[in-house]
Amino acid sequence: MKLRNLALSVSVACAALSSALVAPAAFAQAKEQFFPALVYRTGAYAPNGVPFANGYADYLKLVNERGGINGVKVSYEECETGYATDRGVECYERLKGKNGGATVFQPLSTGITFALTEKAPIDKIPLITAGYGRSESADGGVFKWNFPLAGTYWQAADVIIQHIGKKEGGLANLKGKKIALVYHDSPFGKEAIPPLQERASMHGFQLTMLPVTHPGVEQKATWLQIRQQRPDYVINWGWGVMNSTLIKEAQATGYPREKIYGVWWAGAEPDVRDIGQGAKGYNAITMQHGTEKGSDIVKEILSKLHDKGKGTGPKEEVGEVLYMRGLISAMFAVEGVRAAQERFGKGKVVTGEQARWGYENLNLTQAKLDALGFKGVLRPVSTSCQDHVGANWARIHTWDGSKWQFTSDWYQADDQILKPMVKAAADKYAAEKKLTRRTPADCQS
Repeated sequence: MKLRNLALSVSVACAALSSALVAPAAFAQAKEQFFPALVYRTGAYAPNGVPFANGYADYLKLVNERGGINGVKVSYEECETGYATDRGVECYERLKGKNGGATVFQPLSTGITFALTEKAPIDKIPLITAGYGRSESADGGVFKWNFPLAGTYWQAADVIIQHIGKKEGGLANLKGKKIALVYHDSPFGKEAIPPLQERASMHGFQLTMLPVTHPGVEQKATWLQIRQQRPDYVINWGWGVMNSTLIKEAQATGYPREKIYGVWWAGAEPDVRDIGQGAKGYNAITMQHGTEKGSDIVKEILSKLHDKGKGTGPKEEVGEVLYMRGLISAMFAVEGVRAAQERFGKGKVVTGEQARWGYENLNLTQAKLDALGFKGVLRPVSTSCQDHVGANWARIHTWDGSKWQFTSDWYQADDQILKPMVKAAADKYAAEKKLTRRTPADCQS
């Protein structure tokens, strides 16, 4: 269903039906900033994709309730990908030129990110992959149009190993330990491998890699190997139903849930809620935030949207992990436009190319984040020409049987290890694609 103008009078029944089935698709008028949204509300990954999409939509609605971006109202349109790369590319092609042109795309899939990385420089449309995508795209010197804001998979893997090392009394004590990586057999899952191999080489632990085929419901053979090998820790690089299946298999096998650490896409309510006490002790890394039901931004969305019947999805999910991830991703998209307006004109609809400059010059200080309602939710994010991620902090939260609780202090990914890896991978990509590194002059453009 297609809603043509949020300002037009639309029947309550029609709006409710759209929200329930496919979420509203709002179209830009003149003077509106257009944000296409690639989502998956259907298919095997829908239980995780839906709350993200709801949070993304709600933040854009809230921006309009606040008066827009320096007075510029925003609009958006969803396109269903089903987490499939080919459908994601189709959505990109369909939406990139609509309503004056797309501001930014957020693929919400590492596979789609890989495909669109080839297209974005041609179309001059930036890609935000907040907490996912290509880890080497943190290097803005090569990846001019990619922005893995606030965290990459290599950072996530590094912090998980730091935390396990701390649990063992120091990284030196990992020597001789066995760590199994159970990963989604896709570009997403494979992102975990390089930093874990690097850490294994450094600290002398044995790394076993166990791929799981999409969508991840068949893990019997995987857990037979885990039962036989008895690893000291299991790292879960899963998504969607793979996560709950993994925890159930661990429970059936008798593997301690407190010895399992998930990536930040494997640590949300849909992964554990139906298992309840059976998942107690299961850990996951968080990309700065976790469940944030008491935060200022959640209170504002409840009062300005959901309490007035304007919210997307169930009120109860507002503040949950994946809802917050979508919310934060939309905030990054909007704040890049706001930064671009500082250069290209306040009150102006910026182009995708101008928005790219804004994402490369983000300076979300703690004071700015607090003013936007993200106090206690996010740490500062500051990008540059060379640094397209802008932050390297994470922490661990643990399922206590009924809710997520933070169980670690903040960790900072080790740039001494990761930066050389990022540069080497970016240089390899540049050589394959016959690209040259950006010049200082290009960094000013």
